[in-house]
Amino acid sequence: MTTAVIVAMSAIAAPASAQYVHRDGKQIVDGEGRPLLLRGMGLGGWMLQEGYMLELGDLEKGQQHVIRRKITELVGEEKAAAFYKAWLDNFVTKADVDAMARWGFNSIRLPMHYNLFTLPIEQEPVAGQDTWIEDGFARIDRLLEWTRANNMHLILDLHAAPGGQGNDLPISDRDPSKPSLWESAENRRKTIALWKKLAERYAEEPGIAGYDIVNEPNWDFDGPKQGHGCSSKVNAPLWTFYREAIAAIRSVDRNHMVIIEGNCWGNNYEGLDAPLDPNMALSFHKYWNRNDKASIAGSLALRDRLGLPLWLGETGENSNVWFRDAIALVEGEGIGWAWWPVKKIRYNNPLQVKPNPGWDVLRAYWLGTGPKPSVQVAERALMRLATHDVRFENNIQHPDVIDAMFRQPHSNATLPFRRHAIGAAATRIAAVDFDLGRAGYAYHDREDADYHVATGGDWVKWNSGVTYRNDGVDIVVDATGARYVTGVQTGEWMQYTIDAERPGRRAISLRARSASGGSFALALNGRAPVRVELARGPGWQTIAVGDLPLLEGRNRLVLKAEACSDCEVDALLFARR
Repeated sequence: MTTAVIVAMSAIAAPASAQYVHRDGKQIVDGEGRPLLLRGMGLGGWMLQEGYMLELGDLEKGQQHVIRRKITELVGEEKAAAFYKAWLDNFVTKADVDAMARWGFNSIRLPMHYNLFTLPIEQEPVAGQDTWIEDGFARIDRLLEWTRANNMHLILDLHAAPGGQGNDLPISDRDPSKPSLWESAENRRKTIALWKKLAERYAEEPGIAGYDIVNEPNWDFDGPKQGHGCSSKVNAPLWTFYREAIAAIRSVDRNHMVIIEGNCWGNNYEGLDAPLDPNMALSFHKYWNRNDKASIAGSLALRDRLGLPLWLGETGENSNVWFRDAIALVEGEGIGWAWWPVKKIRYNNPLQVKPNPGWDVLRAYWLGTGPKPSVQVAERALMRLATHDVRFENNIQHPDVIDAMFRQPHSNATLPFRRHAIGAAATRIAAVDFDLGRAGYAYHDREDADYHVATGGDWVKWNSGVTYRNDGVDIVVDATGARYVTGVQTGEWMQYTIDAERPGRRAISLRARSASGGSFALALNGRAPVRVELARGPGWQTIAVGDLPLLEGRNRLVLKAEACSDCEVDALLFARR
């Protein structure tokens, strides 16, 4: 870029009003011009369901329209519509937004499905015209009220564009039997018209930080045909689309920052030689690779080449170790982020939806492993999910995930996962309640994150039981609902912070088991460890460790596997004084 062009762009880079989030050189800044490090959460699953979030990823390709069709086949269109309305009413409420602000998030990325705002092109009464649906806009208005009340920024993200923007079908609810966004001029026209409508409505809304024009394009525009545009070298249709969309936005809104994403799920910017707008940022996405500078080197080079801010617009779906390292990496480069997602029917999010038993009946039927339920059973399960299970107050909260995102990137200190108070009575400390903190400080496990994109290997389950906590320690739940640590290998360990009411020696036992036997060592407050032997056998064993000298107040106890290949640990037991 020539010096003259840079000077000219700088002269018009500031938005019409200083109260809006905007680009300043290679930084995103707030309305006062102060650097703004966005720490955000994506509301995936709310306005657009992806099958895996409902454990329906194997239902055809997991697109929302497939899920809705299956629901309609069971209960009829009227009841299916009632389910989706209840879902939208309850999946995200002010309580969710209040909690996100309380945890430390300063922004929200809203993934939008276009069908909440306008009709598909094939359903328009008059071809080439747009029918607008007020309900979708009203839901943004309501969300804005909640984010403003919490001094948070809102970023609008078109996650499902008309026709769908790629060959990864669930992320855009694409139906491959119909023309995609890239195969239909009318779908592109409607998409641009939607952005103009949104920009016109929110042009003077400072609570919105930016417009993320289309999520994760993944399309072979040119070059080798590999399905997702990762080898495209020019990407001309993508850049042309962005220019047209930005022009439509700027015709009604000169205030808000626009955000674009490259091809190949947001990461292929080949062919983009200059900024498309003075007030814009570049989004990249990051999943399942290493958290070293080499993993973002291409994005950093792009920032330097174009002189534009970077934003990690979507990432997550991994372990606490990966979360901690990814955030430390990008924040060290002055890059903000938006995590994915806030909740789903799995455990590695801040919130977890625990579905009612009827949902498993429906899943079994749809996935071909169970009988067809009655209309009454199906409707009851669906409405329970949408009116009760997804609501914040009924979600399982995962403080370990929040700790990994906000404290652990900046601290090696450990904290109690829950308070273990040792008084005169007998006390049981569940093995699964080891300390909060970084791997290597609160615990050590051989597998603590998934790097399959970098390694070329299979997906890794860092917690093989996929329950309770998102750390590397493997945790399972038995038929009675009891949780315990499983798959313990030689060299792995867990730390427990305990608070003793008074000093003195206390008898401690270990409840564990192993089919092949093994041994553990317990070390209190850094003293020489006490070794205990575990006999081979299938049943739980309670093994006396001996009397250990507790200090008044805080103590640190480390349980380490000295020789284990398949050990399981249930609890540490403190005898009555």
